[in-house]
Amino acid sequence: MTATVDDRTLEILDRRRRTAVVKRRGWLVRRMLLLADVVGLLTAFLIAEWVVGVRSGVVDHVDQRAEILIFVLSIPAWVVVTKLYGLYDQDEERTDHSTADDVIGVFHMVTVCAWLFFGFAYLTKVAHPTLGKLLLFWALAVALVSIGRATARSYCRRRINYLQNTIIVGAGDIGQLVGRKLLKHPEYGINLVGFVDSHPKERREDLAHLTVLGAPEKLPALVRMFDIERVIIAFSNETHEDTLNLIRSIKDLDVQVDIVPRLFELVGPGVGIHSVEGLPLVGLPPMRLSHSSRLLKRALDLIVSIASLVLLAPVFALLAVAIKLDSRGPVFFRQVRMGQDNRTFRIFKFRTMTADADERKADVAHLNQHLQNGGDPRMFKIRDDPRSTRVGRLLRRTSLDELPQFVNVFRGQMSLVGPRPLILEEDRYVDAWGRQRVDLKPGLTGPWQVMGRSEIPFEEMVQLDYLYVTGWSLFNDMNLILRTIPIALRASNQPAGRSGSEATPPIA
Repeated sequence: MTATVDDRTLEILDRRRRTAVVKRRGWLVRRMLLLADVVGLLTAFLIAEWVVGVRSGVVDHVDQRAEILIFVLSIPAWVVVTKLYGLYDQDEERTDHSTADDVIGVFHMVTVCAWLFFGFAYLTKVAHPTLGKLLLFWALAVALVSIGRATARSYCRRRINYLQNTIIVGAGDIGQLVGRKLLKHPEYGINLVGFVDSHPKERREDLAHLTVLGAPEKLPALVRMFDIERVIIAFSNETHEDTLNLIRSIKDLDVQVDIVPRLFELVGPGVGIHSVEGLPLVGLPPMRLSHSSRLLKRALDLIVSIASLVLLAPVFALLAVAIKLDSRGPVFFRQVRMGQDNRTFRIFKFRTMTADADERKADVAHLNQHLQNGGDPRMFKIRDDPRSTRVGRLLRRTSLDELPQFVNVFRGQMSLVGPRPLILEEDRYVDAWGRQRVDLKPGLTGPWQVMGRSEIPFEEMVQLDYLYVTGWSLFNDMNLILRTIPIALRASNQPAGRSGSEATPPIA
């Protein structure tokens, strides 16, 4: 029997009514972002004026005041351009907004506006900008505005503990998948009120607390009752026409509607929307990188790997000594992984487990968290693995055990960003369409790292890799690198959780 509105639902409604919070936090976020932009730009300009003036030894206070006044008067134009770049509108629409998205947008905005402002000032002679001042202002503005925006969002999250009430239309496999993903990410600010479905499937234990509120025809009333601000349509049993009518029924209720697309497994960042007389077509990108893209990616890999190996050489030496002093066995762990075009290679890491870790794997298999929680048995993860050494636990927690993979990157076996390098035992589970993932070299980081490392099921990890390969771009690589840094820093404050076998031929 389908459950209807229960005590928990009434509790949600009562709590929502009693919470003295503005319906939408968007107004606060936008104003704080505007303040961060103005303060960051003005601070960058003042520093550039002062540094260039002091360094040249010629400080014309009249000219400086004129330039500062002109810049202040131009700030509304900067704000308009920032608005045109969509930097004040993304928070309302996206659940996965990250600081890296802001950095890329700010980089574009500041680059365009800085050249336009200094070019205008130079041509009209209203000021006397120099190339040094332009470059210094540009670098400072990108950094200060990006930091200011991150600080503003953090302040808003602390100032208003706001959750966006959300209903999922469809309680089948896809609807429940959406629910599980949203529950895993409280930072999205989503409060799942429940499902709407005429014929819901039995829910997994981790979703049992979510109520099936009723049939889809009750959606408008439910939106009003629970102050719903977001509706996610996830493959309900309704017909195409019924789904359209459902959306039309709530179009005047000030709610955001998200739709999980059909064939969502193929929809990634590289997908484009085309139109034939108003009929939208989803365009899938070419399945392989162009020759120039591969050269660009390889050039970035070489530059970063060489620089990292040189600069981190003292760190390598210190860690090698620590590993040797801590436990018996080699410094490095190496393991056969599946690489580009189904070619295998040996991956390098610092050893983090005892020398007999592989022999003891069967003894600790019952500790696999994926087995304990009814997860994917193909994935292997043990929190506080008893086979880990003291130094190894520190290395795993800080991801320092991954540093030797820069050798693999230098050799051309891996890339800075790419699909997850699977062990051969895992690779045999990849189905035919997922084999597209090996068209690129495996990476030090990638979408699997950003989206949850070993927390995500195997099929989802393969799907993320597939979408990364088919939607590759240099900006996407830079975005993933920037998003990896805070994730690695947060992980350093938590117990080590990565695990696997370490069959370690002595190489040191």
